[in-house]
Amino acid sequence: MKPVIFILFLMLIVSCNTSKTTVPLQDERLESLKQNDTVSIANDELEYEIIIIEPGFNFWLESTARPEGFYSQQYMENRNYIYVLEWNQRVMQPQRFNPNLYELQIDYQQNIDYGYEVNYKLYNYFIYFQLRYNQRLGPFIPRI
Repeated sequence: MKPVIFILFLMLIVSCNTSKTTVPLQDERLESLKQNDTVSIANDELEYEIIIIEPGFNFWLESTARPEGFYSQQYMENRNYIYVLEWNQRVMQPQRFNPNLYELQIDYQQNIDYGYEVNYKLYNYFIYFQLRYNQRLGPFIPRI
């Protein structure tokens, strides 16, 4: 079995909601995405998997991120490799970088074809992470 890539973030958000608002039917799908904080991406042929547990990421992916096909796989692979290198360096320096943000290393190798879906969701997670937590993982300004 080939390695499994894991990105695991548990962010506890405590909030009080005293009033319940009615959601229009057209927004039900997006509201359900807000509830589902786990995104699992698997490439069954290659036996690779990414698990992302991050409040709001699934909603952001469906509502804000560029659609699949917008970026080429080669583009995302190049960016992901740069982001993973920086990410792993930050994991190894908990005294310098917030260990609550950078918990686990990512096993991402440039010479392996993970497939379009894995690269798409990993790339978009890095964009989401940088925008949400005001981080910069490379020389590129994170953009949507």
